[in-house]
Amino acid sequence: MSSNNLTGLGVLRHRSFAFYLAARLLSAIAVQVQSVAIGWQVYALTGDVFDLGLIGLAQFAPFFALILFAGQVADRFDRRHIISVGLAAELLCSALLLAFTLSGLRVVWPVFAVLVLFGSARAFMMPAQQAILMNLVPADSFGKAVALSSSSFHVAVIVGPTLGGLLYLAGTTLVYATVAALLLASLVLMGLTRTTGQERRSEPSSWSTVLEGLRFVGSRPAVLGAISLDLFAVLFGGAVALLPAYARDVLHAGPTGLGMLRTAPAVGAALTAGVLAFRPITRHVGRWMFGGVAVFGLATIGLGQTRSVAVALVALVLIGAGDMVSVYIRHILVQFETPDSIRGRVSAVNAVFIGASNELGEFESGLTARWLGLLPAVFLGGSATLAVAALWALGFPMLSRMDRFPHAKRDVDETVDRPAAPEAAAAT
Repeated sequence: MSSNNLTGLGVLRHRSFAFYLAARLLSAIAVQVQSVAIGWQVYALTGDVFDLGLIGLAQFAPFFALILFAGQVADRFDRRHIISVGLAAELLCSALLLAFTLSGLRVVWPVFAVLVLFGSARAFMMPAQQAILMNLVPADSFGKAVALSSSSFHVAVIVGPTLGGLLYLAGTTLVYATVAALLLASLVLMGLTRTTGQERRSEPSSWSTVLEGLRFVGSRPAVLGAISLDLFAVLFGGAVALLPAYARDVLHAGPTGLGMLRTAPAVGAALTAGVLAFRPITRHVGRWMFGGVAVFGLATIGLGQTRSVAVALVALVLIGAGDMVSVYIRHILVQFETPDSIRGRVSAVNAVFIGASNELGEFESGLTARWLGLLPAVFLGGSATLAVAALWALGFPMLSRMDRFPHAKRDVDETVDRPAAPEAAAAT
């Protein structure tokens, strides 16, 4: 075995994956930079915090409406082309935002219209992005590819907001011009990417084929358990959404402290993803997954009990690390258990669960904080996450007791059952 195969970075020897990873990193940074500018620009125009909520809604509504259909598209057409078209649409969005800014924007509805287009592009890109990794690397490199891909996203979450804030000091025009340049570079890199092994479906489109991903997930207890565990754990443990109030009212940290707090979970996730790229999880998969959720819940409880910025930062790093372990295992499990011909539709179902957990989790945390108070809401959220982990361990025992990933176990069984080679038999 070559030394490249012994390191997490060895997977980069696959040129198409390296191009895709670079494209994903640049586009993710661009999105993070743009989100900072949009938030500041909209609030500067209206001074209404409700408009900040509409920014998220304008993107999530088309995503939720189109995502299952987008999953079928990812199974019928070249996933590389779908991602490229999505990047082109995002590039158009940044160009429109730049044009609005240069024209002296005085109302916000054009921004919301652009965000609807952006959310639509994201809906079609997400299933294709989740499913394409299996078409870029061999099966034995998939775990490392997942870790590096996840790590690149979290690096973007760390770098993007800071870069966006610095660029915004020089003006909104420079921000949107930079975003457009990053997306153009990402689009070029996707053009250099080549995929193999995609099994495209050619049956007529219907509600039955659109919903095939849902039926598949329902028929696989381990897949259903992994996806739903993440949904409810994040839904109840969404304390990160309360950080602005927590930083101001509890930690008295100010805007700089808030920036550090918001970055901490991404730091924890990125560091964990880097470790997983070099030391993939191969044994005790179920324990690792439920352990990650437990760390997420315990760290959330710890966050709600401290008034120290340093302790809060440690808790948030652990929240990101625990979530990354769960995401890593879920992604490998879902992708390997899914036939390539419906991988796009199953990835779309996974995307719905992820989107629902994030968006609804923020809403649930805010609602609970209004009813019970800030610190009780954080404590209750972490406790509910631990309760979910315990219930899911009982309800999905095949998942909690899983030692190896199913595909790895099949490979081991086939090796054990394979007849000895003729020369080996003769030697005995």
